[in-house]
Amino acid sequence: MKKTVKDYLLSILLSFAFLGVLACSSDKETTPETTIKSLTASTTKIDFDSKENVSDITVNSEAASWTIASSASWVKVSQTSGTKGSVIVRITAEANTETAARTASVTLTSNEAKPVTIAVSQLAGTVSTGLYPSYNTNPIAADASGMGSTAVQLAAKIKLGWNIGNTLEATGGETAWGNPRVTKALIDAVKANGFNAIRIPCSWNQNMENAATAKIKTDWLNRVKEVVQYCVDNDMYVVVNIHWDGGWLENNITEAKKVENNAKQKAFWEQIATHLRGFDEHLLFAGANEPAVEDAAQMAVLTSYHQTFIDAVRSTGGKNAYRVLVVQGPTTDIEKTNKLMTTLPTDKTADRMMVEVHYYTPWNFAGLTKDESWGKMFYYWGAGNHSTTDTDRNATWGEEADLEKNFKLMKTQFVDKGIPVLLGEFGAIRRTTLTGDALTLHLKSRAYYLKTVVKTAKANGLLPFYWDEGSLENNGFGIFKRADNTVFDTQALNALKEGLQ
Repeated sequence: MKKTVKDYLLSILLSFAFLGVLACSSDKETTPETTIKSLTASTTKIDFDSKENVSDITVNSEAASWTIASSASWVKVSQTSGTKGSVIVRITAEANTETAARTASVTLTSNEAKPVTIAVSQLAGTVSTGLYPSYNTNPIAADASGMGSTAVQLAAKIKLGWNIGNTLEATGGETAWGNPRVTKALIDAVKANGFNAIRIPCSWNQNMENAATAKIKTDWLNRVKEVVQYCVDNDMYVVVNIHWDGGWLENNITEAKKVENNAKQKAFWEQIATHLRGFDEHLLFAGANEPAVEDAAQMAVLTSYHQTFIDAVRSTGGKNAYRVLVVQGPTTDIEKTNKLMTTLPTDKTADRMMVEVHYYTPWNFAGLTKDESWGKMFYYWGAGNHSTTDTDRNATWGEEADLEKNFKLMKTQFVDKGIPVLLGEFGAIRRTTLTGDALTLHLKSRAYYLKTVVKTAKANGLLPFYWDEGSLENNGFGIFKRADNTVFDTQALNALKEGLQ
C-alpha cells in the first residue's frame, strides 16, 4: 500500500516516542532512587556569655556515619564523628577576651543526610576584668596613718614567724583537716612563746557565695578579719594570703588561663583588701602561695598575676595605699627564683614590696615519708649528727653549705637591693616511728636543722616563718597542741628561738 507524507510523519513521531520510553526505562534500571536519612541536632542555636562555657547537644542519626566540625578555633567539639543512633556532643567556647561579640558555626555532615548547621554566638568580654564585676566600689583617699614603715623597716621588726597551717585554707572548712577553730587563746600562746608574726594561709575560692561573679561570702571575710584582729591585738605582724585554694591560680599559670585568673585575682583582692583596709602596717598581704612555674614563659604569666594583685590592693585606697605587699617566687623555690624572677611587678608606692620563698631542703630530710626511686629518706642532718650505724640515712646533700649558698642568693638578688625576703614556710617532720638512739639522733638533727635555718635566714636578711600544720603524730610538723594551746614540741621550739641568738 502506498504511504502518504502524512503516514511518514506519523511513523517518525511514533519512533521518537518509542525511543523515549526506552530511555526512561533504561534510566530507572541504572539509577536507583536515593533515600535521604535523618540527621538532627537538639538545637540549631547556642548563645554563650563571655566566660569559658559549655553546651551539650544531642545528635540523632539514621545515617551510618557523620562528622561534626567547628568553623572557629575558639569553639571546640568533644568528638569529631559518630555513627547511627543518639549521642551527646559537648560544645565548648573559650573565654572571649575581646571587646566585641563573635560568631561561629558547628556543622553536622553525612553523605546520607542533609547537613545541619548550629549557629554559635558569644558576648564580648569586659575590659576591666574580662569576667567579673569590679569590687572596688568605695575607694577612699590614701591614709598614711599607722603605715610609716617601709618594707625594710618592717622587716627589721619581724623576728620569728609561725604559720596557722591546715586551718583557714583547709578544703571543706576551718576544722576539716583536723585542727580546731583558731581562738585568741591560741594566738596568745604563740606570742607568749617567742613568735611576733603570724602567717595565715587562706582559702577564698571555696568561700564564694556566687561563683559567676566571684563574690566572697561576707561571713568568711569577717572570720578572717577576726583572726587577723587576734594577732594585731597582740602587737604581732600578720600575713594574709591566697593559699593553694583548690589550685585555681597555683596550678594554672599558663597563657590559656591568664585572662580568667587575672580576673579572679582582681575580684578577690579588691574584696579582701577593702574588707581588711582598716588595719595598720601590722597586716601584710601576699598574692599567692607556691605558684607552679618552670620556665620564663610561665614566669611572665605569674608576674601578671602579681601585677593584678598589687594594682587591686592599691586601688582600694586608705591604708592599702601604703601596705607592704608580698610577691612569690616561682614555686617559692630559691634556685628557680634566682634564675627566673629577674624582674618584679611595678608598684606606684615605693619601697613597700617583699619577695617570698619557702625552704624544705633537702626534702629527703624535711618532708619525704617513703623512699623513692630518686632518693631515700634522710633521718640525720648536719655536722656532728651523722649516724655511724645507720649510714644510708645520713643526709648526702642540702646541709649547711647548701643552706648558706641558697640564702646568700636571696640576699644578693633582693635583700641587698632593699627588697626583704619572707621565708614564708620552712620546717622538718618528726619521724617518731624511730626508736632508741636513732630517734634521739634524728630529733637532735631536726632541732639543729631548725636552729640553723633560722640563724642563717636572719644572717642573710630573710624572715623565717615556721610551718606548723597542727599534727602531733609521726611525720608531723606541729609544735603547739591546739586542743589546749600548750607547747607540744619544746625541743623544736627552743631550737627555733636559739637560732635568733
